[in-house]
Amino acid sequence: MKYSASVGALFAAATGQLVAAQQAQGPQLVSGTLRIYGDDAYPVPYRKHQPVDVPRVRYPGFKPSTTILKKGSIRSEGSKVLPCDILMERDVAVKLRDGITMYTDVFRPVDNKTAVPGLIAWGPYGKQVGGQHLDDVPGRSGVPKAAVSDLQKFEAPDPAYWVCQGYAILNPDSRGSYWSEGNQTSYGRQMAEDGYDYVEWAAKQAWSNGKLAFSGNSYLAISQWFIAAEAPPHLAAIAPWEGFMDGYREASRRGGSAIPGFGEEISQTYAGKNYLQDQVRSQLDEGGKGLMTPYWDEQRARVEKIKIPAYIVASYTSPIHAHGSFEGFRRISTPKEHKWLRAHNSGEWPDYYDPAHVEDLRKFFDHYLKNIDNGWEKTPRVRYAVLDPGGKDTVDRVDVDWPVASVQNKKLYLKDDKTLSETNPPSATNVSYTIDSKAAGSVELVYKVPTDTELVGYSKVRLHVEAVGSNDMELTVAISKRDAQNKPIGEFLPFGTIAAAGLLRVSHRALDPARSTELEPYLLHTKEELLEPGKIYAVDIALWPIALRFRAGEHIVLSIAATSIGGVSTRGMFGTAKIKVPTEGETYMPGEQVKTVTLGGMDAIPAWVEAQAVKAPASRNKGTHVIHFGGQYDSYVIMPLKA
Repeated sequence: MKYSASVGALFAAATGQLVAAQQAQGPQLVSGTLRIYGDDAYPVPYRKHQPVDVPRVRYPGFKPSTTILKKGSIRSEGSKVLPCDILMERDVAVKLRDGITMYTDVFRPVDNKTAVPGLIAWGPYGKQVGGQHLDDVPGRSGVPKAAVSDLQKFEAPDPAYWVCQGYAILNPDSRGSYWSEGNQTSYGRQMAEDGYDYVEWAAKQAWSNGKLAFSGNSYLAISQWFIAAEAPPHLAAIAPWEGFMDGYREASRRGGSAIPGFGEEISQTYAGKNYLQDQVRSQLDEGGKGLMTPYWDEQRARVEKIKIPAYIVASYTSPIHAHGSFEGFRRISTPKEHKWLRAHNSGEWPDYYDPAHVEDLRKFFDHYLKNIDNGWEKTPRVRYAVLDPGGKDTVDRVDVDWPVASVQNKKLYLKDDKTLSETNPPSATNVSYTIDSKAAGSVELVYKVPTDTELVGYSKVRLHVEAVGSNDMELTVAISKRDAQNKPIGEFLPFGTIAAAGLLRVSHRALDPARSTELEPYLLHTKEELLEPGKIYAVDIALWPIALRFRAGEHIVLSIAATSIGGVSTRGMFGTAKIKVPTEGETYMPGEQVKTVTLGGMDAIPAWVEAQAVKAPASRNKGTHVIHFGGQYDSYVIMPLKA
């Protein structure tokens, strides 16, 4: 579907708001503008928002009100019982600097005599129930129903715990989402400025002690990087729990290849009354080069501007969040004595709601938002897990920094018997695979580990590659573990395979020499250099960080494969669960018979909403990929190993 000028979409340069547009329901892909740093009217695509009355987005309606949720009541059958009375203010209006009104829910203690700090959960998924919910995920991703109250928005702190600990929980619908005015935008300047305004609004409320923080994972972590960089005066701390910080390099076009399936699925969970900035469509620029632009530079958080206390959580297995979580810790300007990193061995949702981790986070917030001298500052600066498929993971190993210093870099060279060798073979040779309709094509090389060791940190693969029958290549490389019989041992699903992986579109191979290091090549993405027939190219591919244990006799496996670009689905798992909530009163006593409304389900998606979805791009992989090594072709993997 092409962009249409016939819908009469005109955007105000300063705000990016539609001032005139056809309001009839139907597919609408329009051109508009967005406020970015250095440009108040940068051109970007928009699409018509999914209406709030579509069942899958689970909107409980606009209802400004104040309700006391009674101790002992529940939100839904089986959910956590409220351990104290909670005052809930629903659909409170917040005016932003450009005149747009957004709406927020506020949960806070009933006692109005004591000022409390506030925890903000910033995201577009809906502040009640919403388009994404743990019930959509198989097994609730390991989060028991009774562990949370269902008053929490998706990926956000649970009011049933935090309010009873003397905090206010603030759940806004960000600009353009659900009933909030304006057009929904992606990350960057507009989000940062809106978040700044919201923090300062919250600080002025009668219940507030003037100290605010952000909490939440995934989108609710990503937003913290952007808003905290704007430095709202009353923002006292952040706690990003697994969130990327570079929308281009870590999520939308990792390695240069556009893989929009996940982004489209998430976009299908959004809802609002106006338009949605079509960030997914921005991945698929006309011509398909996918190079860096001022827009994509805007999608990289300015984390160096963050100076406030931070408790940052990471994992190794998230295909979009792993790198940015570690990178945020490394690059924020917060003094070392006021920032902490914990890398876990679980998934982002069960880790976030784990009672021990909730208590750990409360200790951090108590220290910085309530000025409680509780010894938090003695918490080890870095705690990280070491994954051990087939064995027992190590959790919370302590170190003083990340990356850890106690490692030795080791090179293993590709060898013609499909093994990895500690020396480069003297003669040049190659291995190849063919891409066809049945398989993307791949090759694996193994190294038998002589002594117990651990891979801890960032790795790099250097390859000398040639494309036969194509002018480009899209590669995925990974390091993983096999047992002593060279058999796979364990995958970590649904959070991803246990592997250190990297992607590269070879035409994007140019590096930034100022930022690249021996272990961490940094791609520029500023030019496309297509491949010539018969020519061999040296490329460096960064592998995201991991901590992985190998025992003597087990195998390190290097896989090289043609990147598989999957299809695009508009009917993913989110929005499928049908959830009952009370029509009045917000909560009720267990066993009480109350009227409810059922929210959710995928049976009534407007056809025009699905018609607006992007299509999967064509792969640049075809013909044969040839990997050259030995002699003058020093193809290798370099890894930081720890005895």
